[in-house]
Amino acid sequence: FSIRQRYLITSTGALYILDVLPEDGLNNYRCTTRHRYTGETRQSNSARLIVSDPTNAEPVILDGFDHREVMINHRVELPCKASGYPMPKYRWLKDNSPLELDSRIHQTTSGLLIESTQPSDSGTYVCEVWNSYGTAEVMGRLYVKQPLKVVVSPRKVKGSVGSKVSLSCSVSGSDEYELSWYRNGEIIYPGNNVRFIGLNRENLMMEGMSKSDGGAYQCFARKGKMSAQDFVQVILEDGTPKILSSFSEKVVNPNEPVFLVCNVKGTPPPRCTWSLDDDPVIKDSHHHLGHYETHEGHVVSQLNVTHTQVQDGGVYRCTCSNSAGVVYHQARINVRGRASIRPMKNITAIAGRDAFVHCRVIGYPYYSIKWYKNSALLPFNHRQRAFENNGTLKLSNVQQVDAGEYNCKVMVQPNKMDSQSVHVRVRVPPYIQPFEFQRFTIGQRVFIPCVVMSGDRPLDITWQKDGRPIPASLGVTVDNIDFTSSLRISNLTPDHNGNYTCIARNEAAVVEHQSQLIVRVPPQFVVQPEDQDGIYGKTVTLNCSAEGYPPPTIVWEHSKGAGVPQFQPIPLNTGSRIQLLSNGSLLIKHVLEDDSGFYLCKVSNDVGADVSKSMYLTVKIPAMITSYPNTTLATQGEEKRMSCIAHGEKPIMVRWEKEERIINPETSRYVVTVKEVADEVISTLVIMPTLREDSGFFSCHAINSFGEDRGIIQLTVQEPPDPPEVEIRDVKDRTIALRWTMGFDGNSPITGYDIECKNKSASWLSAQVTKDVSPQLNQATIIDLHPSSTYNIRMVAKNVIGNSNPSNELTITTDEAAPDGPPQDVTLEPTSPQSIKVSWKPPQKHLQNGVIRGYQVGYREYSPGGSHQFTIISVDSTGDTTESIVLDNLKKFTQYSVVVQAANRAGTGPSSQQVVTKTLEDVPSRPPENVLAVAKSPEVISLSWIPLPREALNGNLQGYRVIYWANLPDGELGEIRNMTTSQPSLELDGLEKYTNYSIQVLAFTNAGDGVRSEQIYVRTKEDVPGPPAGVKAAASSGSEVYVSWLPPLKLNGIIRKYIVFCSNLHPMVMSEFEASPDAYIYRIPNLVLTRQYSIWVVAVTAAGHGNNSEKITVQPLAKGIFPQIISLTRILTFNGTVTTPWMKDIVLPCRAVGDPPPTIKWLKGNTNGTPTPVLVDGRRIVYGNGSFLIRTVKAEDSGNYSCVASNNWGSDEITLNLQVQVPPDQPRLTVTKTTTTSITLSWIPGDNGGSSIRGYILQYSEDNSEQWGSFPISPSERSYRLENLKCGTWYKFTLTAQNAVGPGRISEIIEAKTHGKEPQFAKEHELFTSINSTRARLNLAGWNNGGCPITSFILEYRAVDLGTWTTAQRTSLTKSYILYELQEATWYELQMKVTNSAGSAEKRITFATLNADGSTIPPLLKTGDPISDNMSGSGGLKMVVTITSILVVAVLVFIMLMVLKRRRREQRLKRLRGGAKSQLKSKDFFPINLLSKNTRTPDTVNKQQQTLRMHIDIPRAQLLIEERDTMETIDDRSTVLLTDNDFGETNKQKSSTVTHTVHYQSLSQATGPLVDVSDARPGTNPTARRTAKAGPAAARSRYASQWTLNRPHPTSSSHTLTTDWRLPTPRATGSVDKESDSYSVSPSQDTDRARSSMVSTESASSTYEELARAYEHAKMEEQLRHAKFTITECFISDTSSEQMTAGTNDYTDSLTSSTPSESGICRFTASPPKPQDVSRVMNMAVPKAHRPGGGVSTMGQTCLEPQRSRTLKRPPPMEPTPMEVPSPREVQQWQPGTASTLPHRDVRERGEAAKLSTSQESLLDSRGHLKQSNNPYAKSYTLV
Repeated sequence: FSIRQRYLITSTGALYILDVLPEDGLNNYRCTTRHRYTGETRQSNSARLIVSDPTNAEPVILDGFDHREVMINHRVELPCKASGYPMPKYRWLKDNSPLELDSRIHQTTSGLLIESTQPSDSGTYVCEVWNSYGTAEVMGRLYVKQPLKVVVSPRKVKGSVGSKVSLSCSVSGSDEYELSWYRNGEIIYPGNNVRFIGLNRENLMMEGMSKSDGGAYQCFARKGKMSAQDFVQVILEDGTPKILSSFSEKVVNPNEPVFLVCNVKGTPPPRCTWSLDDDPVIKDSHHHLGHYETHEGHVVSQLNVTHTQVQDGGVYRCTCSNSAGVVYHQARINVRGRASIRPMKNITAIAGRDAFVHCRVIGYPYYSIKWYKNSALLPFNHRQRAFENNGTLKLSNVQQVDAGEYNCKVMVQPNKMDSQSVHVRVRVPPYIQPFEFQRFTIGQRVFIPCVVMSGDRPLDITWQKDGRPIPASLGVTVDNIDFTSSLRISNLTPDHNGNYTCIARNEAAVVEHQSQLIVRVPPQFVVQPEDQDGIYGKTVTLNCSAEGYPPPTIVWEHSKGAGVPQFQPIPLNTGSRIQLLSNGSLLIKHVLEDDSGFYLCKVSNDVGADVSKSMYLTVKIPAMITSYPNTTLATQGEEKRMSCIAHGEKPIMVRWEKEERIINPETSRYVVTVKEVADEVISTLVIMPTLREDSGFFSCHAINSFGEDRGIIQLTVQEPPDPPEVEIRDVKDRTIALRWTMGFDGNSPITGYDIECKNKSASWLSAQVTKDVSPQLNQATIIDLHPSSTYNIRMVAKNVIGNSNPSNELTITTDEAAPDGPPQDVTLEPTSPQSIKVSWKPPQKHLQNGVIRGYQVGYREYSPGGSHQFTIISVDSTGDTTESIVLDNLKKFTQYSVVVQAANRAGTGPSSQQVVTKTLEDVPSRPPENVLAVAKSPEVISLSWIPLPREALNGNLQGYRVIYWANLPDGELGEIRNMTTSQPSLELDGLEKYTNYSIQVLAFTNAGDGVRSEQIYVRTKEDVPGPPAGVKAAASSGSEVYVSWLPPLKLNGIIRKYIVFCSNLHPMVMSEFEASPDAYIYRIPNLVLTRQYSIWVVAVTAAGHGNNSEKITVQPLAKGIFPQIISLTRILTFNGTVTTPWMKDIVLPCRAVGDPPPTIKWLKGNTNGTPTPVLVDGRRIVYGNGSFLIRTVKAEDSGNYSCVASNNWGSDEITLNLQVQVPPDQPRLTVTKTTTTSITLSWIPGDNGGSSIRGYILQYSEDNSEQWGSFPISPSERSYRLENLKCGTWYKFTLTAQNAVGPGRISEIIEAKTHGKEPQFAKEHELFTSINSTRARLNLAGWNNGGCPITSFILEYRAVDLGTWTTAQRTSLTKSYILYELQEATWYELQMKVTNSAGSAEKRITFATLNADGSTIPPLLKTGDPISDNMSGSGGLKMVVTITSILVVAVLVFIMLMVLKRRRREQRLKRLRGGAKSQLKSKDFFPINLLSKNTRTPDTVNKQQQTLRMHIDIPRAQLLIEERDTMETIDDRSTVLLTDNDFGETNKQKSSTVTHTVHYQSLSQATGPLVDVSDARPGTNPTARRTAKAGPAAARSRYASQWTLNRPHPTSSSHTLTTDWRLPTPRATGSVDKESDSYSVSPSQDTDRARSSMVSTESASSTYEELARAYEHAKMEEQLRHAKFTITECFISDTSSEQMTAGTNDYTDSLTSSTPSESGICRFTASPPKPQDVSRVMNMAVPKAHRPGGGVSTMGQTCLEPQRSRTLKRPPPMEPTPMEVPSPREVQQWQPGTASTLPHRDVRERGEAAKLSTSQESLLDSRGHLKQSNNPYAKSYTLV
């Protein structure tokens, strides 16, 4: 059968069946085993399970244990299974403590399973079992065994011969073990030099190591069947000392120190001694000895001799020795002094060896050293050698004849000798005659002599056995006689075995000789064989054992039968049934009857006689079944007979069993009969009638005294089969795979199966039947089904007996299959140059094969060069009849082919037919390249460029457009023109001569103009100039005339010179005079009185002479000659217009001639039409030559200036129109189009300030970003598209226009958002697709990206009772995510955060994992408030009373505070009015610094209709308030209250706006003019000016110095408090303006909805007393005390604008306008600094950002709610645009026909322009009121 969840096989082979069902009793059960090594398999007999109804019973242990052993890190199962009803429960204890289960230790169905066991798991385990009827327990002990591990230390052993070695063996894994040591594979026994230390001999100590002791040392540990070993290599080096460095022979002077060193190595470290002439050196005050060991292990020995004397000379020897050997070094040290010989000692020499005799000479020098013996000079034979240099005599191979006296003679002076004698004795060492032990047998006698054949006496002879003295217990006698020693043993025993050594000693040496004694022992029995019985088929051992030396050999012989023995050798072959054991016994396996008989054991070892002994083996026959049927068949209901025949030793008993249950013959259906035939017994079992349960295994058992046997008979009762049990193996879209379990086969082989299948709605009569499925199969697959359909399936089994009943009926629904049909009606609609809308309908219903979940839209370029791969986008199905998607980020004007596929859970269906369309046209994305311009003539420029490539056109090319304009000499720009062409070249004609042109080229399609090319500059060619624009001539005397002229209107080149022609008609004489090109006046002298002259002027360029000017006639005359003709005053300067940038010095020339010299007077036209004399002061000066200088010219200096020259004879007058150029006005910036990645801006230019717009600077910043980007834009453009922006992101934009003066006012900040929004999770999507006990699958397809790609996905989860979150972070969002390793039956918190560029979205949810059985767990319990839970009804009543009392007290306190505040307010008003006039005498005033607190509570909002409160803090200034005919001064920090009742007075006035003027007196300084801040322009420093009424200046009267505090008509339902205010404050000399860092607060929340509203403010007005009261009241409001917002700057009001006096409706219209605010309306915000001029930022207007197209938010309660302050950062300043400028301090000298250009002023100039005047002109009249004259310092501000 198949092992499923209900079946469990334990490690011991037991089968557990869980939740037994009735059908379990119908199965046959067999156990099959397989041999692990041989692979042999055996099958048990079958078993049947009897299933009965459960009855209440206490637990009974079915399987348990008493002990278990397991290796560490293996798994072990401790069985504990019990039966009982109700089903018992289990609990485990370890060492009497409850066992904590975890992932490693867990309870199973059959017991306790421990994975990866550890030593700590050892212990006593108790399994407690109980139910309601009783208890039981299983107790056992678990032993966790560790493998033995052996470690020998140290790991590396290096020693030397003679050294000591110590090894340690540590064993882990067991406390009990046996230890043994081996060297080179041989066991080590303890001895003289070998010792074992420790309880288990774990330490090995070895001394006196020899070379043979080196090698591998092993430590073996054994316990039971386990063993382990470790080894180390012991390396023994030659440790004999070796001298590495030493001293050499030297000569020293007396008292000179001597330092001798010996550096020696050896193992073990050697010891060194010093000698002088063979005498030890004694350590004293003159001889110092020392030694030390280096890090290499070398020994350094030192001898230091101080104050050497003659007796310190001689041969110094350093002798170093260790256990391995000796080494020495010697050298002679000569000390200067009288030579002599130190007394010498007698010497003993060993015969046969070398001997050295030293002559102990001291002193130096000496002449010679000679040796004599018996007066004969040595050497006199070959064995003698004398070393004359050091006085040493060597005697080789010393003989007895060498004995005697030797004389050493030293010649200390030429004729003087010194001598000493030494006696040499010769000694002979002993010599032992070799001997050997013969072969001896136990009990014999032994005599061994040891003879010393030579050697000096006396002699000492001793014996040793095995290296030690011979023990007395051995009874060995030693006899020593003279030079012999003998060894006598009277009775040899095995104990005498060993090595015997004879040792001989004398004065010369010690010698020894060794021989081994071996004692042989004849064999004898240790165990003798005896008669035995053997059982047939079993194993028997015939015992026989013997001993002897050498070890004896045992041979067995056999004689069959019980007759006279005839022994024959027994063949012993490898693997045979009969084997000889190592102890000599004979082993017979599987004894046979022929094995009976006599057996002889014979022992021999060639020592003495052999021994032998015989025995008899009797074989007994056990009971055996010799015949029985293995299998037999029966038909159900019939009689059945089965017989067994038994054989063996009688008596034999036979019994019958059925599957281990003894059959009782007395039962009604079973009968047993027995009969004996010869030696056999026949037993028969009769069954009548047979039933199904009779099928099984019957056994007949034969039993006698020597054994038993059984025969197993398988009885099969046949019947029709049971139906199979059918289950689903696999379900697919078109197939169903079945698997079935064969039921009871009726004990007859299944012949086949029939499978029936039908639709659920059909009957079984119409079922499709698959007949006769092979019985060998247990699975089948039904094919050709329809996807997503429901079927019924059943089976029938068949055998030869018949058919079974139908099986269980299955109901199955096939899986979904990928759709078989494509989507229908696919249509494409281009929606933009980069997007296409794709629409389609679902596939036909019968082809969907399931529920359509989504679609895959594939698109690619439909062009030869396009990609062959489709880009796939997945779209979720909406379920509508028509689906659609917009494909974005496509290529512009490109054909695309699109296919659509439907998808369900099974997959994706076929693609639709390709549909092709093309994206819409767009403007070209690149400018034409390589634009070249060449001037062909003075009026023609030829252009050429490279055509745009097709991929950059983005459409059908309609042509190219050339934009060009002239850059005029005065710095202005000419008319911007454009021409179109279809060719990549063009000629521009009709151009101005010698003029610099700016040219740009663009390509355009049907969608519009593309990107412009960079400006290129080209100048037309030079030509002859035109005539001078005007000529004047005037006689200054009787002989000279002054001529002046204007430059030509058409210069057509560079003027090289001017030629003045003077012609006299009578006679005809013409003179030429050359003037420099920058001279416009010339004096012609030497003219003839009374003659008339014609004068004209010609300009000259490189191209030649120009045309003549007009001719004028002049006649020099003197006074008094002709009274009617007098010397009139004439002005040579021409009338004209002078243009100059503001803030420059300008000179208006007026050159006049006359006699007498005329007087010059300058007048300026006034607004009433009457010229008045100009004011001459520090800023305005009239020079002596008549020129008029105006310093730091301002806008109000514009006008008509008249120069009047007069003398006594007349006057002349010219008029100059001075036009002051100012920076341009702000453009009106709007947003025209947005996409996901681009924003298109357009604008309307403002007033150009009198100078042509040179270009624009567009600045942009991402919302809440500190980084600002900028783009320069051509002056001819009116729109700009920013690409590559972030999706769904707000951006801020400003635009600044530039002219020749510089950058103008910055536009309002507008904000726009690219398409897209933050992600969202669709509510209709289920977040979890599946949850089990340890895992949860999330469906993330519900997240919508909002149109912007997902950039981050963060998922966190944790159990509700834990604090730590588990985090998973990804950069992309997948469709699903699986949470693994969750805890079973646990509530979890889950939070997700999905982010794109537009923002982020979060989702939180709780979920619970299931129980192990798949059931759900209880919901989370919310912890209630115990106080509230326990509160009774009376407690609730007490709480209500308490709250009511608190409210009453709060109302009373509020009323008291209001009364107190009113009294304080009245007291402050009295103080204010009483002290106001006393402040008017103060002269030091600062500009207004107005502060507003705009934080309102809801109470304040609700009272807004009753009282509008404003708080303006005036910390360092006096507020001068003018009303009709009165003036009041409000001191520092003083405030007044203003109410709506006061505002109501404005209803009585004609205008809906009441204007009050706030004046302040400028701070006086020591030097410089007064500063007029009324003309403070954005980006400039304020300078003084007067009002002007003339010409072009009137058109720019928006710079008039009136600022007004306004309030709209009070009936308006909108009220907004003023937010931030700050007015420019004049500073002292040298002060530096700083950028304002104060920002406003928008009254709407910072959300996209609030952002789309344009934020503006509302003005307010009333009497000044009312205004002061409003300030006081606002200051007393606690809710406004903590919010302090500083006003930035308002725009200067345009006094010509009707907006200032417009009604409420006009004002409201200005709020809803999508264009920049009109005059009088301020929008407060942080503003980017002025481009190109960072130092001018301090006085810049800061407009509030609004978004185009957004409506104004309702100015009601919503606008007045407290608002979070959002700081808007300013963009960084930009570098100034390079331009040609004159010297900073150059004065602009006007010349006829020229125009001044604006130089770029540096910081120093602006600082000087800000200097303040020292004059302290009173601004008050006699009544104390402000003078109403044309006072330039009266200021009126519109505060909104």
